[in-house]
Amino acid sequence: MLTRTLDLDGPVHYMDFGGTGPTLVLVHGLGGSHLNWMKVGEKLARRARVVAVDLVGFGLTPPEGRSASVHANQALLDRFIQAVSPNEPVMLMGNSMGGAISVLQAARRPERVSGLVLVNPAQPRAEDTKMERAVLLQFALYAIPGVGEFFVKRRAARFGPEKLARGMLKLCCQDLNRFPEGVVRAHVDFARERHERMPWSNDTFVEAARSLVKLLLRKKQFREMEKSIRVPTLLVQGSEDRLVPVANSRELARVRPDWTYVEYPGVGHTPMMEIPDEFISTVETWMDGPGRGALGNGERVARAS
Repeated sequence: MLTRTLDLDGPVHYMDFGGTGPTLVLVHGLGGSHLNWMKVGEKLARRARVVAVDLVGFGLTPPEGRSASVHANQALLDRFIQAVSPNEPVMLMGNSMGGAISVLQAARRPERVSGLVLVNPAQPRAEDTKMERAVLLQFALYAIPGVGEFFVKRRAARFGPEKLARGMLKLCCQDLNRFPEGVVRAHVDFARERHERMPWSNDTFVEAARSLVKLLLRKKQFREMEKSIRVPTLLVQGSEDRLVPVANSRELARVRPDWTYVEYPGVGHTPMMEIPDEFISTVETWMDGPGRGALGNGERVARAS
């Protein structure tokens, strides 16, 4: 496991988990980083070369004049893919916002993507979705210019990095004890580092959140992108997700019955951290079956021209 940096009009940090063969790019969610994959990266490297990118404004990747919006980060992801795998398409694994960005990438640049694993992906609300009032309120505040920035900065000043990190993990998983202590400690330590060294982190968080809300409000357009995808896709979802209600993924599974859908009872927003062994088993079973084509063995689904 090595820390590396690319220059893509500014530094882009990523974690290289090793492995050989096809490239698998891991894409974190809103407020996340390469650390979100720390329990599964090396095991995924049994099947592929695995790298976890820090999107602009997150992890160790500074903005340096670059936008942190979902559209800008999709463009950055496209350049990152070209840099780490110039001659072959890659598999994308995206959690939450990273899932939405992976959908954007697969729809806009299908020739660069051989398969998708969408982990509790951010997506338009289903007709029967019921979100917690507190979560809805937070995202409503993020969407209002000026108000979102004030809310996030005030929250950061009031709670400090450790409470914020633990609060974010608790939002992802109702029982914080399900996360190994090493995972919790790594995220808390990293939150302190970002608080001390990265003064731009609050602004980039709000910019990304606001752009994500705008993207997902255009349900018809987003569904058209999802319908256009022509690569093997695995969709996984925790039944107790407070950020992406399970009804959303159930609706998407009905829209794309050809995709493989796996639902984890009693699991929250980040299965790769909450139940890493079961998550790895799910992914490897899919790779041995419907997802074989994503590994570049001649069984890829034909892409739309």
